[in-house]
Amino acid sequence: MDVLVLIGRILFVLLFLNSAIGHLTQTKAMAGYAQARGVPAATAATFGSGVLLLLGSLSVVLGVWADLGALLLFAFLLPTAVMMHAFWKEADGQARQMEMIQFFKDLSLAGACLMVLAFVAYVGDELGLVITGPLFDLG
Repeated sequence: MDVLVLIGRILFVLLFLNSAIGHLTQTKAMAGYAQARGVPAATAATFGSGVLLLLGSLSVVLGVWADLGALLLFAFLLPTAVMMHAFWKEADGQARQMEMIQFFKDLSLAGACLMVLAFVAYVGDELGLVITGPLFDLG
């Protein structure tokens, strides 16, 4: 089971790691998009969210307080869904549909983050193939 959970953790964070790299290497371009969506202090928010994504991803994949890492990813996903993918504001049908897909993708991933948090915190030191045990104790 340890190997399956490790493979799952690796696959789970690929999207977040890729996004973190984009946020940290293309901050200016991504901040322009964020600013157009009404994000205040868009450059700082873009860089900060990149750091949040990187820390959360590495925490989950390496097993260093993976429960906290899942919580960090959750903290990124919820405001991102609402601020960046506000499909209800789109007048164009195609744009509305695309934003709706992204909105619900973010909400679904946020739910998965809560499940990872609960799983890691519940299983505790029994998880295996991790560097540290969980930060939280739900067991």
